[in-house]
Amino acid sequence: MPTRIEVVADPVRDRCLLTTDHLSPRQLPGADGVVRVAIVAAGALLLAGDDVRIEIAVSGSVRLEIVETAGTVAYGMRGGSARWDIDIRLTDGASLQWYAEPFVVSADADVTRTTTARLATGCTAHLRESLVLGRHGETGGILRTATRAWLGEDLLLAEDLDLSPETRTGWAVLGTNRCLDTVTTLGFRLPDDPQTLQLEGPGSIARRLVHEQHQSTLNRPASASYAR
Repeated sequence: MPTRIEVVADPVRDRCLLTTDHLSPRQLPGADGVVRVAIVAAGALLLAGDDVRIEIAVSGSVRLEIVETAGTVAYGMRGGSARWDIDIRLTDGASLQWYAEPFVVSADADVTRTTTARLATGCTAHLRESLVLGRHGETGGILRTATRAWLGEDLLLAEDLDLSPETRTGWAVLGTNRCLDTVTTLGFRLPDDPQTLQLEGPGSIARRLVHEQHQSTLNRPASASYAR
């Protein structure tokens, strides 16, 4: 059973159904039209053999804000591997804001991480993914990521990254950096900037390559300015 966050807009009180698996979602106080949910680990994560799946479904004119209380560390796996899969579905004008904490891939870890997002026309998502290769003083392990996003029937984003040690030090990948910090918007665009890629459809990717995660200049957006 996956960890699941399901939100449905309601004129009286927005409904929120939460299901715990590897992660435990817990609802927080929120303003009108906003549902805030914190996710915390329900046990030790991320270990060899773990298959973490997170499903998010939001329907109606409501914004879901996901709050991570701590980062995630993928520990050494001694020849094993783990998965971390996120599935997002937004319909009927829904919006999602998820500014994730760092995802750290320790030495000898082997992780596959995927994000799949399907947005109906008129929906928006604002996502941050902060990948750190290795704890302090380490050369991080293997990380492969895949992202697919649709807006209506149109494929808006398709990206695969192989961040294995033997490939990521290339000049066109990370070079000497070990942190990849990314903000992705779907359904709307960020302001033009030399470090922001505008997608062919309404969406953007802002990305920073840094040696230490705290050096990134990608900041959390103010709620008042967040696009819905």
